[in-house]
Amino acid sequence: MKITIRLYRPLLCTLLLSALALSGCNTGESTESLPNTQAPGTSQYDGPAPATADVQAFKINVWDNLSLTSRCGECHNSSGQSPRFAHEGDVNIAYAQANTVVNLADPGRSALVSKVAGGHNCWLGSDQACADAITSMISGWAGGSAGSVNRIELQAPALRDPGGTLPFPESSGAFSTTVYPLLTSYCSSCHADGDTRPYLASGNVDTAYDAARSRMSLTAPFSSRLVERLRDDRHNCWNDSCEASANEMESQIEALAATVTPSNVDPDLVTSKALTLDGDGLMANSGGRYEDHVIALYEFKTGEGNTAFDTSGIEPSMHLSLTGNVEWVGGYGISFGPAYTDNGSSIRSGKAQATTGNSRKLHELLAASGEYSLEAWLVPANVTQEDARIVSYSGSATSRNLTLGQTLQNYEVLQRSSTTDQNATFSTEDGANRLQASLQHVVINFTPDQGRRIFINGQATDDVDPAPGGLLNNWDDSFALVMGNETDGAAPWEGTLRLVAFHNRALSPEQVRTNFEAGVGQKYYLLFGLSHLIDVPQAFMVFQVSQFDNYSYLFAEPFFISLDDEASPGSIPLAGMKLGVNGRETLTGQAWSRLETTLNDNDYVPGRGQPVSRQGTIVSLEGGPAADEFFLSFERLGDHQNVVIEGTLPSSPGLPELPPAPDIGLKNFDAISATMAKLTGVPATNPEVRSTFVTVREQLPSGPGIEGFLSSQQMAITQMAIGYCNELVDDTSLRSAFFPGFSFGASPATAFSAGNRELITGPLIDTMVGRNLDTQPLVADLEGELDELMDTLAACGGSCPANRTATVVKASCAAVLGSATTLIH
Repeated sequence: MKITIRLYRPLLCTLLLSALALSGCNTGESTESLPNTQAPGTSQYDGPAPATADVQAFKINVWDNLSLTSRCGECHNSSGQSPRFAHEGDVNIAYAQANTVVNLADPGRSALVSKVAGGHNCWLGSDQACADAITSMISGWAGGSAGSVNRIELQAPALRDPGGTLPFPESSGAFSTTVYPLLTSYCSSCHADGDTRPYLASGNVDTAYDAARSRMSLTAPFSSRLVERLRDDRHNCWNDSCEASANEMESQIEALAATVTPSNVDPDLVTSKALTLDGDGLMANSGGRYEDHVIALYEFKTGEGNTAFDTSGIEPSMHLSLTGNVEWVGGYGISFGPAYTDNGSSIRSGKAQATTGNSRKLHELLAASGEYSLEAWLVPANVTQEDARIVSYSGSATSRNLTLGQTLQNYEVLQRSSTTDQNATFSTEDGANRLQASLQHVVINFTPDQGRRIFINGQATDDVDPAPGGLLNNWDDSFALVMGNETDGAAPWEGTLRLVAFHNRALSPEQVRTNFEAGVGQKYYLLFGLSHLIDVPQAFMVFQVSQFDNYSYLFAEPFFISLDDEASPGSIPLAGMKLGVNGRETLTGQAWSRLETTLNDNDYVPGRGQPVSRQGTIVSLEGGPAADEFFLSFERLGDHQNVVIEGTLPSSPGLPELPPAPDIGLKNFDAISATMAKLTGVPATNPEVRSTFVTVREQLPSGPGIEGFLSSQQMAITQMAIGYCNELVDDTSLRSAFFPGFSFGASPATAFSAGNRELITGPLIDTMVGRNLDTQPLVADLEGELDELMDTLAACGGSCPANRTATVVKASCAAVLGSATTLIH
């Protein structure tokens, strides 16, 4: 019998008992499905018409893309080798042949995909990218991505006891005398600092060591990626034969391994069998994403090099060139770091950009449909960035067709349409704090009748697009797709992109939810063997595991199951479950250390198992998915116990004496507005003042700590001051009461003469600053600053505008009102 995991949109870990091989399922849903629109440049076909709708779907999604002579059409044609799925004379014959090498129920397991993934005739720079592109093509043909059901067969891994692993040394000392010299001698032309990532030949040995660790296996040096790259891929070999280069690299990794002492597990621990993620993990990605109308897809799976591939299968492919401060993220993704100085001269910020020519795909296909969805899984690095561009189809920082950006804790969408200019802005509500520095699923929808909508983590926000809908027929086809910045490098964004997709139809709310529930990144199931501890055959504790980033793994939602459908647990106590890595229990991430439960017949369902916890935890990455060995330990499991007595904490040496609190602090946003209203006499409810306050509220200080004061907060305070002073001076009653005796109708030369300017400076200082206080700026200094400001602004001779005098007063008022005298309390 077989145990399978049935994943529906994809509800995690719903287990089925099935004796069937992998097959497709009908979900019973009715969904209108429109075919993807091919871009120009695909193969020309003048043979017999497709005999059925399924043949037509095959032609549009697979044949049009693979029958090119630059791909599969050169060999798998009418007179070439079998299977002839690129038959140029009759697409019906090609269809019949293709059915022998595809798996429509699970496209990723198609023989055609695995053949290309193994290095056969890939037309891109990455075998994985070619395999992903063909998977997308077959998925489009299958047409079942919406609500499809995939089954994953749970299989028992090879059982082995934990321990004996070779953990990587913490320092790079041994690496520097073994593997590092080979890398610097033969790989520095590409993999040195600032060139192609990973920086295996960096001038900094620690940087090179960090990059190389995940590409070496100390327990099996022959299987190291550094060795396989030479032996199997024949990449940049330096000897007469690649085999000799591979052997030299393998021997140096063996030399590094010889410096390490094998890890030994504490014999008192009650442990499961041991597993590695790459060697024993069962791929758990369910598909389940709605991608019927995807025209560009970036899953960032390559993990190295300077190109992120568009694997949508829709031509032309918009591959992205990575430049500047961009790094690959383990578990799929690219990360954009802060701008930095290159050799002390130019400032380099990262971006990932497609060519203008290939980017026309967006113009042609989105303008034709008149609608779109832009979908992204992303992790902002912080919530303090302003005017930062995440994904943009644009020409510069000021001209665009479409942009998704970040300003503080808001997502912003800037777009051109027939009813707006090229920078029509739509953002999440100020104060709602929709954007968080955590993994988020963001979808931007646009339709001609409804305009733009924003979805975050599967839910629509309540934000209303201020612009009407419209058409996209005025988009500029000379722009380029760019991520992490603008094309001119003027708006860098810091954060991580895990997936980006463009759809040429707007996703429905249900489809958005489907894609959110599908998650992102490569996921695995790890089955930890327990039958040696309990009297249940083929018993396992199963976790969903993924590489979270370059530094950690995510373990989530453990459940107990037996692969024997006749077995049941009876009543087995379980307490204190912990994770172990490379021979020892981890110091952090022990989410289940206080777990107490019983594996029992009432909660256990054959074929589905028994959930143990819905919690997850993060565990540090040490040697990488191929090298790190995981195991479980238990304080109690059945009759086995290892009671842990928690140690007592040492007595506290006492907290260090804290520095005294500052005598001064900052007013918060509401207090600043209330103070300005009191000083000027302009109500805070004034429409113009209120509008300015709502706009800049997120930039104003939120707490009293003066240490956290930012330049962006001063800019917001200045805008508030200008708003209040504008209303004060424009209201004749208010200004007459505030500046008695001053002639606003006089010319600047007269109004601000030596005898008259005191009519402005006096009331400003008396009302907004005060006199004869214990702590305050010197009045003479304030008067000097105001005099200089007035002299500068009033120096317009005989060509002064009619309202120049009022403008000078407004500026003088704002200079005092927006200063620290009103901000500090």
